[in-house]
Amino acid sequence: MTAIQFILIAIAAFIVLAGLFMVIRSFKRRQNTEATPVNYDKNGIPIIPRHERNIVDQPDLDDTVAGETSIAPDREYLQAVVEDEPTTESATIDDMLNHAQADANPASEQSEEYERWQTEQQRADDSEFAAIAQQINNDDNSDEYLSAPTQNGEQEIDAFSSLVSATDSLMPVIDTFDEPSFDDNSPVLDQHLLEPVDQAQNGPLIHAKDNINITILPQQYRDRATSVIRGRDLLGLIDKYGLRFGAMNMFHRYEQKDGTGMLWFSMMGITDEGIAPFDPHSVATNTYSGVVVFLSLPHPQALHSFDSMMSIAYMMADDLDAVMLDENNEPITPEYKQQLRNQVRDYE
Repeated sequence: MTAIQFILIAIAAFIVLAGLFMVIRSFKRRQNTEATPVNYDKNGIPIIPRHERNIVDQPDLDDTVAGETSIAPDREYLQAVVEDEPTTESATIDDMLNHAQADANPASEQSEEYERWQTEQQRADDSEFAAIAQQINNDDNSDEYLSAPTQNGEQEIDAFSSLVSATDSLMPVIDTFDEPSFDDNSPVLDQHLLEPVDQAQNGPLIHAKDNINITILPQQYRDRATSVIRGRDLLGLIDKYGLRFGAMNMFHRYEQKDGTGMLWFSMMGITDEGIAPFDPHSVATNTYSGVVVFLSLPHPQALHSFDSMMSIAYMMADDLDAVMLDENNEPITPEYKQQLRNQVRDYE
């Protein structure tokens, strides 16, 4: 190898090493000058690395949102070559927040002004709310709202009490009434249920020593079901022949059809349990095996009352397709009728 070849090889090696050195140096510079991403804390304040804190933009009040000043790093300064300040990965988020709060001192004046404005706004809102609550309290005659003194000596309105009072004022007032009970009776009975017993009018019934009884039973046929008297049909006949509901829960026929005058005769029903008074509330729905009409003796108008009783009994039996029987359940004959009339004459 000649001296010239050796020199050329040395020069080539030097050029290669110089190129590698330049490449490595440019790569390091690029990493150092690369823009570091800006991080923000929970309040929107940027977290600036320490080596960027010397130069920051002046706060622009037009860019302030909700009283917070935006602080951004000088991007032109980032393009210059600066010395790297060693940082460690052990730095925590709390450290960065503390640094950011320490660097926010330039904007303290704006923050204090915003706090004063916010305090005045809050006081205005509290005053308006207190006026509305007081108006509701006066309209509804409700109790005074609860209040508690603040540190500044002011009174804060209890929001919960105000809400309860306002809700009560919106509740509708519902009027209620007691539903009257239904105490009406049959048209035949309603005028007589509460009538007092007239001792003189019902004297024969009250002081009776003997009775003349006539039984009225429906006709029975072999090819038909047992015949009964429906209460509704019986009430129709009672009204037709002028009987009135009265003393001892029985129907009575008085001298006058409107229920005035002396008592003539009375009527009771025959049920499965035997002869019994009427239940005024269930006459229309009951059924009866028959009825019994009777004349109470002694009587001041015994013959007239007997004739009236026999006449109405015949007409009722005809209407009900029934037969008239004596006390021995034998059909009444003209001879027996005359015998009864003679017996009644002795009591007159």
